[in-house]
Amino acid sequence: MSWYGVGSFSMHQSQSPPLIKDDILIKKILLTHDPDGRHLDSQRLLRAVEKIMLYASTPDVSVSALDVDTIVRNYPTNIEILGTQETLGQTIYKISNEILHKHTGDTDIHARVMVLFELLGNYRWDAKVLLVLAAFATSYGEFWLILQIYPANQLAASVAVLKQLPRDLKTLKPRFKALRLLVKAMVDMTKCLIKFEYLPLQHITLDNELLGFTKPIIYTATYWIIRSAVICASTITENLSSTAITAWELSSLAYKISSIGSSLRVQVDFCRQQTELKLHQKLLSLFNETYVDNQEVLQMLVALRDGLTLKDGLSSQLGISDLKNKVVMVVVSKPDILPLERLFFLVQRTGDLPSNKEERKYQILWIPVSTSETWNDADERSFEYLSNSLPWYSILQPWSLNSEIVNYIKQEWNFKDEPIMVVLDPQGKITNLNAMDMVLTWGAARAYPLSTSREKQLWEEEKWTIRFMVDEIDHLLTMQIEQGRNLCIYGSNDLEWVRDFHTKMKRILEEGVPLEVFYVGHKNPNEHVKHILNIIDRENLGGSLSLTKIDFFWLRLESMRRSSSKSNLILQEVSSLLDLDDNKKVWAAIGKGSSTDLVKLQGTEVMECLDMFSKWVNNVGKLGLAGAIRTAIEPRFAGPCSHTNVVTYNEGSSEETSICTQCKSLMEKVVLYKCEGGETE
Repeated sequence: MSWYGVGSFSMHQSQSPPLIKDDILIKKILLTHDPDGRHLDSQRLLRAVEKIMLYASTPDVSVSALDVDTIVRNYPTNIEILGTQETLGQTIYKISNEILHKHTGDTDIHARVMVLFELLGNYRWDAKVLLVLAAFATSYGEFWLILQIYPANQLAASVAVLKQLPRDLKTLKPRFKALRLLVKAMVDMTKCLIKFEYLPLQHITLDNELLGFTKPIIYTATYWIIRSAVICASTITENLSSTAITAWELSSLAYKISSIGSSLRVQVDFCRQQTELKLHQKLLSLFNETYVDNQEVLQMLVALRDGLTLKDGLSSQLGISDLKNKVVMVVVSKPDILPLERLFFLVQRTGDLPSNKEERKYQILWIPVSTSETWNDADERSFEYLSNSLPWYSILQPWSLNSEIVNYIKQEWNFKDEPIMVVLDPQGKITNLNAMDMVLTWGAARAYPLSTSREKQLWEEEKWTIRFMVDEIDHLLTMQIEQGRNLCIYGSNDLEWVRDFHTKMKRILEEGVPLEVFYVGHKNPNEHVKHILNIIDRENLGGSLSLTKIDFFWLRLESMRRSSSKSNLILQEVSSLLDLDDNKKVWAAIGKGSSTDLVKLQGTEVMECLDMFSKWVNNVGKLGLAGAIRTAIEPRFAGPCSHTNVVTYNEGSSEETSICTQCKSLMEKVVLYKCEGGETE
């Protein structure tokens, strides 16, 4: 059994296609079929139709005002028809007029069905059926709504009189039961049609023999669903006491629909299995080939059936061609991505994009993947809200994403619950299987082109400094770093300790030591940290990050630890801070801007250092604040020291002191010239 859930299989079609008595009918239907690229979200419209059928079929269920509000909020919205000037409501209205036009007799019904085929000629097979079902559902829902409420509602009672609805419906119960069975059979067969139409046949070619068996059933099923909708509409709109349509006729039609649906289901399952097998094989070789651009790769990843596969907020629907010749950061996540505050941080770190899209070197494509096999209402609401708000491209209909693509992403890209960011270069080659931590650490602009080699280069260039630790998380803090001020950032979950710390720090500041103090709380800040922040502000105990920015600070440190794969100094320092926080220990880091002369104190060291103020304060001018503290708290080096530290000169770099890592003394600065000349060929 392969990972995608379909092992080897042998395809056994029926010996011949379902018996079609009138091939001429099929030919006439095909003559009306001329799709022009109009796009309807059939799956979403089907869910809306099913909700009407569900509530109509359960008339005895009472709901409160709160339940009604929940139903309205959870109802599928923003269902559009792309590629036409007509709204969905206008199209349904036109179809309703045709369905409700008064005719009697089989010949007239057939004529009305063919009129509908002409009217819907520009749509795909599933869209034809769904639009007719939607038109019928509006009448069906209205009919049952009146029946349910007219005994206790004067307005409904008046409408019932005009519609000549009988007061006693007991004699009609067999007919209504048969009607519900027929409606259910129509919906079930429609689901099969949608499954077939959503197969990525623009990427996968099915066997001709298989298609030859399947397509005639598609045409037949479409005809009989539309015909049944017309008959059902006649049942509920004509005078119920005089209509000639009996329960037996409706039951027979339901049996016919179910029979066609069974054949269709078998054939669609064969098509799906063959498609999944071929798509799986194509996906496995997708990234092993060389392409001139990223178009083929992206088309496969969002293997949907229409050209307009992407959306850009509320403004527009786009095609894959809009991502041509760009580095594409593919964000894969659950429909709600992250808690909103952390999502805001991710947007901030990826937001250095020029306003002109043509000038952007990279684009972000969001592929939301539901945790369950089918999308639910909560998933849809999250996607709609976020896709309309985020400055990213997203898939227009992620619930239509082929299951093989989803399985490939989960298996080959190792997507589980946490968001990942897979980077594709302009030729569609994967250059980083997860650049999420890289982006959170440096930001997308600096991390560009976001490859693993660029990540390695950044770590080799990076130094452990106050600037790198906070990296523009807070505007005020960033401004003070750029001004070259001494900074102390500290973490604690103990309010009394914070008060004691600031009491001692205040004495140091009063002695004229230039120092700015910022509280950064601890990971996953809670109400207790919020209380400490309020006390710091109310008692004027110094500076602090906001609750949200405290979360950003720790989130970024965790990203650093995951991103840095080797045991370097930065990884050791980051791990130390995170471990101190996990163990609820206090800590403080003191340094200046981009200076690597950074001292970290932890536990009792913090207060001991402040109590030793008189021993190190006189060295601040000579050694700098961090150097003065270090010489006071670290043991002196015994004996003479001749340690050297060679630092490459960079033009424009700031002059700064350097402390010996061995004896902790101020190092003497000398200039070393190195000749790299010699004979050349």
